[in-house]
Amino acid sequence: MTDKLKKRLKLKVSAINNGTVIDHIPSESLFKVISILGLDKLKTQVTFGFNFESEKLGNKAVVKVADVFFEDDEINKIALIAPHAKLNIIRDYEVIEKRVVEVPDRIVGIVKCFNPKCITNHEEITTHFSVVSKKPIELKCRYCEKITHEDQMVIK
Repeated sequence: MTDKLKKRLKLKVSAINNGTVIDHIPSESLFKVISILGLDKLKTQVTFGFNFESEKLGNKAVVKVADVFFEDDEINKIALIAPHAKLNIIRDYEVIEKRVVEVPDRIVGIVKCFNPKCITNHEEITTHFSVVSKKPIELKCRYCEKITHEDQMVIK
């Protein structure tokens, strides 16, 4: 890609006044992040791009969300899908805070249990998992004690 083309592409993505930028999302996880956060239902400006070059990831995706600041449970969802993502909190066009998402030690109410016989899949019970491994992600259900592996996770 030529320098001239790179400059033109950069100019197409405007800065946000207030909101959140999620960076370092693996490109293949971009649409999962959009879906689990419900970004397709927002009325504010959402800008995303993917397959940007990244030294760490090979290719990465970026999402800019105007006037939205994510709660801890939403950040935990991001961590399960994109464990190396970084959040930049923007106020008055300035980055006021940078956060690296991390998989927490406990996951509550975010993931379905992989075990079809688990009580949480048959009754109105909030799921509770302890994180057995953060890389790859493995979650142990409090109720049936089965392990849900990263590739089996279904986020609510």
